[in-house]
Amino acid sequence: MPCALTREQRLAKRIVDVVASSVALVVASPLLLVLAALVKIDSPGPVFFSDARLGLGGRRFHMFKFRTMRAGADEEKASVAHLNASEDSRLFKIRGDPRVTRVGRVIRRWSLDELPQLVNVLVGDMSLVGPRPFFEEDLTRYEPHHLERLSVLPGVTGVWQVSGRSDILDFEEVVRLDRGYIDAWSLRGDLRILMMTIPAVVQRRGAY
Repeated sequence: MPCALTREQRLAKRIVDVVASSVALVVASPLLLVLAALVKIDSPGPVFFSDARLGLGGRRFHMFKFRTMRAGADEEKASVAHLNASEDSRLFKIRGDPRVTRVGRVIRRWSLDELPQLVNVLVGDMSLVGPRPFFEEDLTRYEPHHLERLSVLPGVTGVWQVSGRSDILDFEEVVRLDRGYIDAWSLRGDLRILMMTIPAVVQRRGAY
């Protein structure tokens, strides 16, 4: 699937991504070290969680997060599927997920588990702003209009996140927001979403 943005738009977006993610990684490095230590001390298992996702054009990549669940939680997904707050499994969100660790619950509330995705941005797998990346196993269940989300790089934050995140439980509404973002893309719009992300995180809207 071709990129929905022009060459000039992609270049402008990429420059912002590289500069901002580089600065953010340097500034946040002490916090990253503290979080890594807390995750390691709190429960056995790796510090980071690497999840296979689909990005621009359906290209497979590994998205990084701080591990917020007990080791092996991915294999338990089927056993907790009945707790999904959304009726659509393509939008898998569980309030009070029993697999989440003590430290994991805290850093999820403040979206700190997403910070390692700045590395994904720096290497070009993701952008600071864009639709959230697809789960690879859900691809066969997407309809043609859902696939338009693959026409731009997936983002660390986006319209869905600043509009309520996990409080929005209708998958089609998430798709509508993402398609609107793609159709009306501008660098100013990306900067506006980044600015809106700060109060959304501080107020912890829809984060669990």
